[in-house]
Amino acid sequence: MSDNTSKWRDLHGAEKILGLGALLLPVLLASLWAVEVQRWIGVLIYKEQFLGLMLASGLTAVFVNIRARRSENGARVPWYDWILVAISLAGTLYVVINYHWLIYEMSGLEPLRIALGALLILAIFEAVRRLIGWTLIIVAVFFLLYARFGGMMPGIFAVPSSSWERIVIYSYLDTTALFGLPLDVAANTIVTFILFGAMLRITKGDTFITDLALCMMGKYRGGPAKVSVAASTLFGTVSGSAVSNVAVVGPISIPMMEKSGYPREQAAAIEAVSSTGGQIMPPVMGITAFLMADFLSVPYSDVVLAALLPALLYYVAVFVQVDLEAGKRGLRGISVADLPRFVATLKRGFGFIVPLGVLIYGVMFAFWAPGKAGLAAAAAALLVGMIDPRARPNRAEIFGALVDTGRTVTSILILTAIAGLVIGALQLAGLAYSMSSILLALAGNSVLLILLMTAVICVVLGMALPTAVIYTMLAVLVAPALVDLGVDRMAAHLFIFYMGMLSMITPPVCFASFTAAAIAGANFWKTAIVGMRYGVAAYLLPFVFPFSMGLLMEGTFLEIAWAVASAVLGLTAISAGLVGYLFRPLNPVFRVALIGAGFVGMMSPFGSQLGEMMNLGGLAVCVLIALVEWFAVARLRSTPNRA
Repeated sequence: MSDNTSKWRDLHGAEKILGLGALLLPVLLASLWAVEVQRWIGVLIYKEQFLGLMLASGLTAVFVNIRARRSENGARVPWYDWILVAISLAGTLYVVINYHWLIYEMSGLEPLRIALGALLILAIFEAVRRLIGWTLIIVAVFFLLYARFGGMMPGIFAVPSSSWERIVIYSYLDTTALFGLPLDVAANTIVTFILFGAMLRITKGDTFITDLALCMMGKYRGGPAKVSVAASTLFGTVSGSAVSNVAVVGPISIPMMEKSGYPREQAAAIEAVSSTGGQIMPPVMGITAFLMADFLSVPYSDVVLAALLPALLYYVAVFVQVDLEAGKRGLRGISVADLPRFVATLKRGFGFIVPLGVLIYGVMFAFWAPGKAGLAAAAAALLVGMIDPRARPNRAEIFGALVDTGRTVTSILILTAIAGLVIGALQLAGLAYSMSSILLALAGNSVLLILLMTAVICVVLGMALPTAVIYTMLAVLVAPALVDLGVDRMAAHLFIFYMGMLSMITPPVCFASFTAAAIAGANFWKTAIVGMRYGVAAYLLPFVFPFSMGLLMEGTFLEIAWAVASAVLGLTAISAGLVGYLFRPLNPVFRVALIGAGFVGMMSPFGSQLGEMMNLGGLAVCVLIALVEWFAVARLRSTPNRA
């Protein structure tokens, strides 16, 4: 009997074969496209035809494998899902077969195209409902209605209205809509990186990463929590997924943290925040970084370089809070006898440096397309595993990894498809061009105010939408306004990226915190609230980007070095203020002073007298408080009866 608690069906016979085939097909297609097989065989295939095949396989996989309702008996595919499969194939394959001449008359309002486009859009909505619920559908419908009735909006919000026929055709066929950038990046790039993570997992590369973190951090105070931070950092370099990081590292790190004295909510929050950093940790950084590279029209390596220091600072803030929390609670590290041996761990897992090296070489030095680099890294991970008898996966494990990859890819394809519909509606309504003017009018040409408004929008949308969808929408709507105010383009897009990422740890909908709380058996709300405190860097650092370009590797060596040093000291001060502990418990006045001074101390002193005053003044306050506390603790230690 099928498991009604799962949205995935438990099929049998021919239906099971078809369902598995639909899951495996996008992985195969993306791999072939990554190695440019179409050039080998001398066939001209447009990118949109490839995207049509990917979307066809994704929709088919959803309607064959995922229940329409949780109460449904998942042993068979109902008749209505076969109709949805037929609609999906008709709408997508029409583009695949006819695209050679569609490109010359794409805007024609032919009844057949309108019918196919409308039905395909409805099928995508139903697929999204099954995957994540109604929220994203409501957002898409809102913008479609805005494109239809925008002429009725008041004042600066008014845009030219379009007919339903024009909206359907534009959404269906225009290369800025359904078959636009989000689906393109997902199909061309993300599939192979998800495959890389799956190959790393089945060849026990994740165990090597966790053991290496134990060797490096386990013996220090709060060691298990530091292991969580270090392991999530290492695993984040290759996974780019917050929830995947929690699922892999959490079952190991959370019990260790609890055993060493951390409350459940603390342990779960530390793991959730550490894992969320995987989305911003180079070289992979998840789907959003690839979208950013395309929006900025720069090599992916430029995005990696700009994101490196902020990602490291994110983990510095988490690490410092973990250390201070351990000092506050008097926690110790793990016994050396219980830790893996460093040399033995390196010998056992040294080969896993190879796939990471392949990935970095392909992206940073050989300038391969990201999809090709991800596929090469996946192949290298599998090869390393096959060579080592202790890590060699069997056929069932390899097949299972491919199926798991297909499931994840299916979700991403559908979500990026509806993101494309949203962007298409924005483009058709002209909101993509007018939003900058609206924001500039509301913000009154204040960079800080428009940053605050953008942050609020990101956090509100992030309660329901994936990071990539939020980034894609705001990169079109908000980033131009930031650039018009003089904010550097890379800084503007990284600001949106970071704020969108906060959806993973910002309640009420925060999947990383939810997953970690479930593993720990902890209260979800307490976990989420504590997680927001540990993720302070993600909330504050983006506001520094436009005013301290050294953090993005721009400027002279002195500017970059000073920006990093200021950020480290500022984040340490903020962390101490939030935890309430430095060398001893802090009084409330010092806590507030450290948080405020730490933030202004991160501002770059280069470029303006005000920036110099803020930077030096903030850092001076932080150092002064630290000295006062250090001398106070030293006096206590020197007095035997008070020590």
